[in-house]
Amino acid sequence: MHTFVMGDGLQAPRVLADLWQLIDTQQWDQIFDLLHPSVRVRYVHTGEVLDAARFVQLNRDYPGRWHASVEDVIGQGDRAVSLTHVTDGAAGYWVASFVRTRAGCITELVEVWTEAGQDVPASRPPGG
Repeated sequence: MHTFVMGDGLQAPRVLADLWQLIDTQQWDQIFDLLHPSVRVRYVHTGEVLDAARFVQLNRDYPGRWHASVEDVIGQGDRAVSLTHVTDGAAGYWVASFVRTRAGCITELVEVWTEAGQDVPASRPPGG
């Protein structure tokens, strides 16, 4: 499912969906076309801050063949967020991606990754 809420200016939701499409199809060199030269990518869960070259390299060099399935993209104008499931067929992760764009390029990307299929903590009360 993709939800695009678009306002004036260039469309961050489209740019973010395009980024995930390029990652899924392993079109590594084309990713640079979507990243502003001064982009900063921040992984909240590890504290890493990456530039464009390191972001592409990290994805290109990650072991295995992973597929990304975008569940939802919402945004307006220069901001967007997506929810994406990433899997190699055995392991899976969910990622929330937050972007800010300028002139059709991502200037800021913040991602939060979590392992799919985690058990509910025992300390959490049961309920629906």
